[in-house]
Amino acid sequence: MTIQWFPGHMAKARREVTEQLKLVDIVFELIDARLPLSSRNPMIDEVIQQKPRLLILNKMDLADEKETDRWIKHFEAEGIRAVAINSFEGKGLQTVTKAAKEILAPKIERMKKRGIRPGAIRAMIVGIPNVGKSTLINRLAKKNIAKTGNKPGVTKAQQWIKFEKELELLDTPGILWPKFEDQAVGYKLALTGAIKDTVVNMENLAVYGLRFLETHYPDRLEKRYGIKTVGEDIQAVFNTIGESRKAYIQGGEIDYDKVAELIVLDIRSELLGKLTFDFTDENKEEMVDNVTE
Repeated sequence: MTIQWFPGHMAKARREVTEQLKLVDIVFELIDARLPLSSRNPMIDEVIQQKPRLLILNKMDLADEKETDRWIKHFEAEGIRAVAINSFEGKGLQTVTKAAKEILAPKIERMKKRGIRPGAIRAMIVGIPNVGKSTLINRLAKKNIAKTGNKPGVTKAQQWIKFEKELELLDTPGILWPKFEDQAVGYKLALTGAIKDTVVNMENLAVYGLRFLETHYPDRLEKRYGIKTVGEDIQAVFNTIGESRKAYIQGGEIDYDKVAELIVLDIRSELLGKLTFDFTDENKEEMVDNVTE
């Protein structure tokens, strides 16, 4: 299964981001804490170039805390300031403004020496679809200004969000890149909801998820489904899960489409615990090669 999703409005959004970059002081790059590597758009580096940047790992409540800490240290070792937040519950938001001020401190000091009174920090939020950009804006503004949704591709145009005196944010539509060189990235993005379910094969996606759990979180796999190994007989695995969840079609047969959907929803909803899908020290083969085509 090859996963690609690059709607026309995303190409337009990339052009608009490039045009508006000169208007901001700093870029807030929002990524999914469960996918610190896979949810980073490689185009972002090309677009923002040397513009100051703060990397924000959102949805930290869904990610493995130990891995999140490792990723923050990893990024900072590369010279990229990073913070972790939960925009849905408003946790860690104070670190965003604080970190932005610290990153821009040299610029602010230069302005003061020239007799210029610094105004509000102007920031642009960029990131892939469904990573929580609009939710973050609404939390910072303490009211529903930006349109949100639990599906990717909700924000279609740029909008400035002004609040208080410290910060002005430019919201932008989520941008994916045209081609995933590593199909494992596509699977991980789809598994966490960054790509619309309508463009992926849910059974293949569920199998990828099960094999990932088998490799990295086997205890979760056994606790949730009573399965120690996935093995080659995927139908048997689906039968076991389908029977335990009573996922039947008329006639009492297992509804495999429903089973696949349940597995993916379990992974997304934390029913399998806090999961991280990218690892800083991972040198193992990606599981995508084992997914049934």
